[in-house]
Amino acid sequence: MTTAKNTYAVWPHATVTAIADVLADTSDGLTGREISLLLSQIGIAEAEGPNKRERLARALWARQIRDQASNCVVRFIAEAMAPVRYTQKLDVFSRRCDDLNEVLVHIGLRVNEAGKVARGPVASTLGEAAQHANSLRAELRRCGTHHQVLAYCTREILTKNAFHASLEATKSVFDRLRQLTGEQRDGSQLVDAVLMPGSTGTPRVAINSGATPTETGEQKGFASLLKGLASMYRNPTAHDPRLNRPVSDDELLELLTTLSMVHRRLDHARVQP
Repeated sequence: MTTAKNTYAVWPHATVTAIADVLADTSDGLTGREISLLLSQIGIAEAEGPNKRERLARALWARQIRDQASNCVVRFIAEAMAPVRYTQKLDVFSRRCDDLNEVLVHIGLRVNEAGKVARGPVASTLGEAAQHANSLRAELRRCGTHHQVLAYCTREILTKNAFHASLEATKSVFDRLRQLTGEQRDGSQLVDAVLMPGSTGTPRVAINSGATPTETGEQKGFASLLKGLASMYRNPTAHDPRLNRPVSDDELLELLTTLSMVHRRLDHARVQP
């Protein structure tokens, strides 16, 4: 994407717009003041627009067309992603880097750990983009990971801490059972109290009608699954040092997919008072 004079070719309008959408995101992006300071710092004129994302996109596009090169966009990204800006916000750097790389992979570029734009693989589909961008968070979004799971472990994912992400994500299921029922117990005791039939013959949280032996077996299997998840991921992770219990991204993805299934069954469960 560069010439012998280190001039980057003009990027498609959609790419420039997507870059602005990431860096000027309403919730997690640069503030309007930060954008103005960065544009001024690298000599790009500001543009009018209804919001900061539109203003940034128009400013970058106008300068790119004037220069007939995307070096201005590359430099803006480098300034915005300078690691020194994120010394106390590693999760913010990681999130922005992942989101930028999902865009840049379509033109064979990426943002590296130094915050610089560098050569990278090229993707032509959204699935390839998520894979090449090496973003676990992107893969989780693509798989439709349940929002309850992400609410408990997004920060750990952003800081590349799969060990603690597995612990926090597994906690989400047990915390939800307590929220649904008001029960204060934990682990196997909690599962037995709310998912097993007990003396009444009806579970407090039922994932089906329990009208047939098959459904009764499914309910018991669901309870056993939750006990197994606690035994495999929550209890050992809470007690073992991270050094002695590595969790790979692939294993974390498989766990979060399973936990998403559990939460979806709870979405439609019948809860007894």
